[in-house]
Amino acid sequence: MSDLDLARALDTARRAVEAASAAALAHFRAGVKVEVKPDRTPVTAADRDSEAAILKVIRPAFPEHGVLGEETGEHPGDGETRWIVDPIDGTRGFTRGGSFWGPLVACEHRGRIVAGAMAMPALGEVYWAAKGMGCFLQRGAEPPVRLQVSGIPAWGDATVSLGELHFLLGANLSPPIVRLTTSAAQARCYGDLAGCAMVLTGRAEAWIEAGVKIWDLAPLQILVEEAGGRFTDFSGKATVASGHCVASNGKVHDHVLAALRQGYDKLT
Repeated sequence: MSDLDLARALDTARRAVEAASAAALAHFRAGVKVEVKPDRTPVTAADRDSEAAILKVIRPAFPEHGVLGEETGEHPGDGETRWIVDPIDGTRGFTRGGSFWGPLVACEHRGRIVAGAMAMPALGEVYWAAKGMGCFLQRGAEPPVRLQVSGIPAWGDATVSLGELHFLLGANLSPPIVRLTTSAAQARCYGDLAGCAMVLTGRAEAWIEAGVKIWDLAPLQILVEEAGGRFTDFSGKATVASGHCVASNGKVHDHVLAALRQGYDKLT
């Protein structure tokens, strides 16, 4: 990482999600108009303002870097480093006054996510991490705390956190998902970035997500890994590009992958 100031990248990611949080909160529960994009996903003025706020933080700090934004698309850069941005993960929940939504910002260097941050503004929570620097959470004005995933090793004692059920219970994934949820101690479905936060804070042992885009997952890999966990796609590859993932405390990861393998193999 000799040619990337990792501490500066981490600070930029954190400041970016804080700026995005402020921009989105200005619209929250204020009757924002919902539009529908060509892919049938919702977008609002809050999404656009949030992404603009993120870019205003990233561009002055790293003008040579590229950016991939959900709302503004690809902004070419030096080819070495790019920022992957989701201004509001969980827009549907945001538009309905829910709490489990927020910005996601990741710094990708030479094909690997090396720093990232996320926030849940309605809850006053900000998470950040960088390679070798740990994962942290700040709630409101409280001092930041370093996060560590749970140490529960047995699936029968585990809590599983689920993502988008439309996809997880569709196609060939339904049987393994049902087996996993019914054999765990309990299952929860908070949705979007809040589902992953369950693992980061030790309230769940695994999070399973599918049917999403790279910007929905980009910073979550480094957050989970720096909290001591493991993050892969369903094939076991450590990537955010597949649109599906398992994030875990590491101890139950192979069990989840083995259960998912049959359904995943039929999808690919």
